[in-house]
Amino acid sequence: MTAPDRERDHAGRPRNARPRDALGRPLPRHADGGVERVPDQLDLPLPAAVELAERYLNDGQPFHAHEVLEALWKQRPAAERDLWQGLAQVAVGLTHAMRGNQKGAAALLRRGLDRISGYAGDPHGVDIAGVSATAAALADQIEAAHDVRPDAFRLRLR
Repeated sequence: MTAPDRERDHAGRPRNARPRDALGRPLPRHADGGVERVPDQLDLPLPAAVELAERYLNDGQPFHAHEVLEALWKQRPAAERDLWQGLAQVAVGLTHAMRGNQKGAAALLRRGLDRISGYAGDPHGVDIAGVSATAAALADQIEAAHDVRPDAFRLRLR
């Protein structure tokens, strides 16, 4: 039995062109109702990328915000890696909370908080104190109650 054909980019890396729901879960290949995907090689100027990530967060699509923040962590200088990687992990933590994976949500929120803890103020317009407070409050509630309404939490980057 042979493996099904996989989508590949110009360099031969596997890509998954399946549609996804608003929380990033894959839908059947030809399903209707998927949301627009973030391009695999997103390349936006920094202010536009932060604005797009925040728009996804405001729209209740933290998985898509994660994809934007992941693109930043791969493109930005090494000195900023923990900032963008940590923010991406916080967004994935929100995604897991909204999907009902409370244990994974708390773990990723904490991991993201650890990464951004070395930053102060508002690097590139990102409100580190605000992000940290919101993410920590959600992680605390998840760990204490395991019954949290994550849709009540809106993370603001700026």
